[in-house]
Parts: sequence; structure tokens; C-alpha cells
Amino acid sequence: MYCDRCGTLQQAGQSFCSSCGKALAGSVPMMPVQSRIEGHTRMLAILWLAVSAFRLIPGFVLLAMFSPDRNFLPADVPFFVPGLLHGIGILYIGCAAAGLFAGWGLLERQPWARMLAIVLGCFSLPDMPFGTALGIYTLWVLLPARSEEEYRQISRAA
Repeated sequence: MYCDRCGTLQQAGQSFCSSCGKALAGSVPMMPVQSRIEGHTRMLAILWLAVSAFRLIPGFVLLAMFSPDRNFLPADVPFFVPGLLHGIGILYIGCAAAGLFAGWGLLERQPWARMLAIVLGCFSLPDMPFGTALGIYTLWVLLPARSEEEYRQISRAA
């Protein structure tokens, strides 16, 4: 068999021309198969970043309006309500920070990001409608055992 680029005689079983390096006919490598998780991980990371950014808004509003030095509520409101609303604001910001961290980790293909996203996906299930959708999508993508193996492979490659 001869190379169709340079005309050099090739040995049987060679994949590339020894002279010019061109791939020989019949030995062209197949396109790499993209794993199921690889296609969904980027989308999942972007969704976690977006939902977490939107969760920051009510957190900062609650912190700004119900901080201990502000007297935003009427006088007949029970004494624990401003502290409770301030705590809920802190909780929103903490959850948003964890979601941003998980989204960044998934984008960077960090090994710990898969487990963090699974845990956050479970906690976001009751948060209708977007949290539920994101939680279901997260669990569908990252929870199967096959996904764990594929995620380990892409996290090592990154």
C-alpha cells in the first residue's frame, strides 16, 4: 500500500505514513464519543450559578431592611420578627454562596463539586418551581453510578 499524499510504500498494519505522517486510509480514528454527563455538566453549572445569583437578591433585601439598627416594621410587630427575617436573609445568602460555589466547581470539573451539587439539589427540591426543576435535573444528571465514573474521568482530564 502507498501513501496517497507522498507515495511512500507502507508496511501492512501501519496507521500513519512513515514519511509525511498522514493518516492512512481505513485507519482514520473515530470521533470521540461524548459521555452523557459531559454534555450536561456545563449546563448544570450555568443553571446553578444563575439560580444562586437570583437567590442573592432576596437575601440582601432582607438583610438591608431588617438589620438590627433599622426600625422598618410597625411597633406592634412581635420582637422576634425582625431577627427572624434577618436570619432568613442570612440563610438565603448562605445557600446562594453554596450554589455559586457548586456551579463554579462544576464548571472547573472539581472532584468535590459533584457531591456538593447532589446535596444542594436535594435541598432545593421543595423550592418551587425553579429549585424543584434544578434539583430534579441535578439528581438526574449526577446521581447515577455511571455518572460518578464519567465525572471522575472528566475531572481527572481537566
